[in-house]
Amino acid sequence: MQDAFEHCAALVRNADRDRFLATLFAPAARRDALFALYAFNVEVARVRDIARQALPGEIRLQWWSEVLDGARQEEARANPVAFALSSAIERHALSAAALKTLIEARRFDLYEEPMRTLEDLQTYARQTSSSLFALTLHVLTGGDCAAVAEPAGLAYAIAGLLRAFPLHAARGQLYVPLEIAERHGAKTADIFAGRSSPSLEAALAELRGLARRCLAEVQEAIGAAPAAALPALLPLAPLRRLLDRMERRGPFVEVDISPWQRQWLIWRAARQPARIAG
Repeated sequence: MQDAFEHCAALVRNADRDRFLATLFAPAARRDALFALYAFNVEVARVRDIARQALPGEIRLQWWSEVLDGARQEEARANPVAFALSSAIERHALSAAALKTLIEARRFDLYEEPMRTLEDLQTYARQTSSSLFALTLHVLTGGDCAAVAEPAGLAYAIAGLLRAFPLHAARGQLYVPLEIAERHGAKTADIFAGRSSPSLEAALAELRGLARRCLAEVQEAIGAAPAAALPALLPLAPLRRLLDRMERRGPFVEVDISPWQRQWLIWRAARQPARIAG
């Protein structure tokens, strides 16, 4: 079993470095479950990139859904992420229903259907990102931390989608809600052609503002959250700097923060929790 958890840790270290670093601040007895959850998230989040077409992607997501239903037990035991995840679910009484909802939400990623409304975007973020925060917070605290999990997930998801905006636009995907784009006068044809405009910049600025408001909600909720919740929230530490950099660059310029800066921001937040969202 330990080999399965080590596989998960290696997967998270390579594919989700911020969460890997954050998990190192968690108690050793809780890290395996966190790595299992994060590795599962990596697997379902990258289905579009691996499958490239909708049908193979649907098959992969359905496999995970069936594993959570208790089917495909032999295959699940042979898959280190599935095996580790099943162990974490049992050990920490995690909600398989929440994980299945996350899988269902990820089906949106497989198609070119645009995100239509802000409510659609928020629902997608809650079902994917906020649910993951809620599960990891449950592992760490054994309780319900919805007051901090929901805004944390919204901020993390929106910032991540904004960072991936150039990639999504290049392959014909639009996570910027149509209602926001249309309100500012941004045209989808221009977006998919890689043409910037003041209208598009205004639409993206509105979403950055929403992410910042969610971070402010996190900051308010941290005081009431158990101290044990901290490692689950540390991946938020680089977001404000990332949003600031997006504001200074064009919509189609890829923006990132160097690994050492991310590591420093997470380390600083671990010692000063007030800096997690600020």
